Amino acid sequence: MKAAVWHGVKDVRVEDVELKPLKDDEVVVRVAWAGICGSDLHEYLEGPVFIPVDAPEELTGGHAPLTMGHEFSGVIDKVGANVTDWKVGDHVSINPTVTHEIRPDGDDVYDGYAFIGLSTDGGFASFANVPAKNLLRLPQDFPLDLAATIEPTAVAVQAVKEGGLKFGETVAIFGAGPIGVLVAAAAKAAGATKIIAVDLSEVRLQKALEMGATDVINPADVNAIEKIHELVPGGVDVSFEVAGVRPTFEQAIDATKARGTVVIVSIFARPIEFNPMQLMNSGVKLTTTIAYSKKTFQQTVDLVTSGQIDVKPVITKKIELDQIVTDGFDALTSDKSQAKILVDFSK
Repeated sequence: MKAAVWHGVKDVRVEDVELKPLKDDEVVVRVAWAGICGSDLHEYLEGPVFIPVDAPEELTGGHAPLTMGHEFSGVIDKVGANVTDWKVGDHVSINPTVTHEIRPDGDDVYDGYAFIGLSTDGGFASFANVPAKNLLRLPQDFPLDLAATIEPTAVAVQAVKEGGLKFGETVAIFGAGPIGVLVAAAAKAAGATKIIAVDLSEVRLQKALEMGATDVINPADVNAIEKIHELVPGGVDVSFEVAGVRPTFEQAIDATKARGTVVIVSIFARPIEFNPMQLMNSGVKLTTTIAYSKKTFQQTVDLVTSGQIDVKPVITKKIELDQIVTDGFDALTSDKSQAKILVDFSK
């Protein structure tokens, strides 16, 4: 079968691969749709970030060259000998996180994690081996293209939960890329009354409005902090930093009310410096989030399949596997109008 295989920086090749032997606790998923994530783009542009290059396979489950793809949905094609809760034909979403599973669910990911599609072969292929414990059931009639967006939506839902957002509160989101606009959608579902998106791209700001933002600000046109305080005197209850650069990190603090919360959602490509007194003088609380708990992933499946979070607007392009580099990775690098690009394996 053909797969998108990572070999190194800017070296992703569509090539023939063999599916590894199925383990007793795994199923074979016939992939329907797979999304290109910001983490995949990091690997393409500057990796290895998460992909193990020379680690022993018994420790990581795999190593480069590696089939990418951790945002995917599909249909069970075959079940392992010890799998009893799933059958051929079931429609599934995949929680790609692999953890030690020693600590409580909410803390588990912080005890060390890897991802299917970043540490082991993933979903940029016609078929993928997936541990049965990483599967979540989907309604048989729910569109599988929309289901491929559940994983990044779970990141946004976890971020909103981390911020402790309460019904009727106000939000600022710095960065209106795919995760940023999904945070807007999750904040809307959580009952936020004011959802302010900040970005330098007008196209992305329009996407944020589609996804649930009530107001948008382009800092090239106005002072973003002054405008936020005009919209919400005293500052918002919760800010989300989803851009991963120092200016937006500092702005997120300044936009938040005293004793409010800033949630860092983005993966920073490089270290930044900041003055802790900026936090102390404002009384703002700072927290972070990575990935999601199993509970959050199931909640996200429920929110998306019930329509309480509308993910359809985040999908901006659908491509074939052969075009994954030119129309996928390269497009996401150069075209700010793109949010979630899906690879079609359904034909």
